Amino acid sequence: MTKILIIEDDKELLNGLIDNLTIEGYSVISAEDGENGLELARKESPDLIILDLMLPKLSGQEICRILREEKNLTPIIMLTAKGSEYDKVKGLKLGADDYITKPFSLLELLARIEAILRRIKGERAEPEVYKIGDITVDFVRLEAKRGNKEIKLSPKEFSILKFLIKHQGEVVRREALLREIWGYNVFPSTRTIDNFIVKLRKKIEKNPDKPRHILTVHGVGYKFIP
Repeated sequence: MTKILIIEDDKELLNGLIDNLTIEGYSVISAEDGENGLELARKESPDLIILDLMLPKLSGQEICRILREEKNLTPIIMLTAKGSEYDKVKGLKLGADDYITKPFSLLELLARIEAILRRIKGERAEPEVYKIGDITVDFVRLEAKRGNKEIKLSPKEFSILKFLIKHQGEVVRREALLREIWGYNVFPSTRTIDNFIVKLRKKIEKNPDKPRHILTVHGVGYKFIP
């Protein structure tokens, strides 16, 4: 289910958005101030963020700037009462994907959400066959080879590698990997992910002690570099 994070301090508007987006089939999480919103953006790995510009504790512009500096590419729709061209341009330059001015039509917001998610889905197409240096990984047949020599990967290792490749260049949190690979009803520790990454590196990195493709982002998670 697509997860949307709403960061909005207007409780009436926030509750209305939560209700309507939930009806549309989205999973919705929310925050009413900038600091909590930024923490949820980092921790929950939402698929899209609806971000108010004027927030207590930390502004929407600051949240957008910080996330983009952290290489977090989650699409952002800025939501604000300001309608000047300067504010729109500033928001987009900071890395926002779209900008909608209050008051707005719910149908328009839904259309913009759908358009961004369609674009992101196209950009993040599921990899079927992928090359990592001299290794070829076939995610349909669950086969991996270095030249003609087979590399034996477990189903979980294929799934982890596929998810990292799908989000290549981004920092993928350990919690996001746990949710994606193990699901919400199973609760392994983040150490489980670390153990699988160690095994993966031994199989696909030429020098597992100095990896070139699966990099550790200390205290957060991992990043795949082609």
